Amino acid sequence: MRFHVLTLFPELIRLHGRTALLGRAVERGLVEVCAVDIREFGLGRHRQVDDEIFGGGPGMVMRPDVVAQAVDSATPISACRLVMAPWGRRLDQPMLHSLAGEKDVTILCGRYEGIDQRVLDARGFEPVSIGDYVVSGGEVPAMVLIEGATRLVPGVLGNEQSVVTESFATGAAAPQDVSTGPLEAPCYTRPAVWEGHAVPDVLRGGNHSAIEAWRKRESRRRTAQYRPDLLEARPEAPPADG
Repeated sequence: MRFHVLTLFPELIRLHGRTALLGRAVERGLVEVCAVDIREFGLGRHRQVDDEIFGGGPGMVMRPDVVAQAVDSATPISACRLVMAPWGRRLDQPMLHSLAGEKDVTILCGRYEGIDQRVLDARGFEPVSIGDYVVSGGEVPAMVLIEGATRLVPGVLGNEQSVVTESFATGAAAPQDVSTGPLEAPCYTRPAVWEGHAVPDVLRGGNHSAIEAWRKRESRRRTAQYRPDLLEARPEAPPADG
């Protein structure tokens, strides 16, 4: 899987591609992260990439001609094309599963007040958001997307089962089966007692059916406390007759 990231700050993307799980996936040849410097396609001696907003308003907008040259020169025509934007479709686990099945994904990172809409339309970019808030550029959202999708690429995680039991993807075995599930239950490790707080006895008892039942209860309790909207979207199945 290859990510082609168009950005004014390629060093951020390159550093991310060398760290932790993503870095190991790159070293093993499972994932490739290519940073494309949009500034190299800027105009004139100062490599201008932005200009004033038509109609007036604060800030500057990235020029369509500059962005188009970067896209056309550096990314595959057939690549899935995304632009990180607060007004886009919300990134979620089902989307990440879908992206993990792509061969090439192009991610465009904006700055300033955004990117001229004409180039987004002309080059077929789908807007994606990581939440209802605004940050200074698309690089951090792009890194969130890359890390989330990379975890789902076969072979990246040592324990593939963890993908199907964590928050938002409970029971998901394949992209087409993904649904937004409840939150993952709390987890504990040694020491068994820390500052007077003990690990729940059931987790140390060795009864795996009891542990599984506890985790299901705690998952639902945590979801009800922090994300009740997920329970509304996934009502419990009615009990069987008899």
